[in-house]
Amino acid sequence: MVQWNRKSKRKFTGGLLKKHRKKKKYEKGRDFLPTRIDDYKVKMSRARGGKKKIIALSSNTANVVVGGKYKQAKIISVEENPADSHFVRRNIITKGALIQTDLGKAVVTSRPGQTGVINAKLIETNVKDKEA
Repeated sequence: MVQWNRKSKRKFTGGLLKKHRKKKKYEKGRDFLPTRIDDYKVKMSRARGGKKKIIALSSNTANVVVGGKYKQAKIISVEENPADSHFVRRNIITKGALIQTDLGKAVVTSRPGQTGVINAKLIETNVKDKEA
């Protein structure tokens, strides 16, 4: 279903406002397409000004910052997601989600639904990596 980012049809008193123009294309929104853990799959979307938005539908790798350098890490699962607690069970990745990678726990810093990539910052390393 299409979503519209428009002014309300009603006044604060509850009365109806008169329409003064039709809907415009730039007011149109889009449905939330969640990013899941699976093979890398994206969808292209046209943005304003003819630009393209890359919507990540699924990904199994993340670019994780380790000591100031990026490393590709395999995503194992979603540990915590402040956007919605039900996203953890469904393994949905959004900005701010805490993910478990093969390098350790990391927090997602990018917006996969807008940029098409998962960038993360390492916050806790695995015990095996500390010993080695």
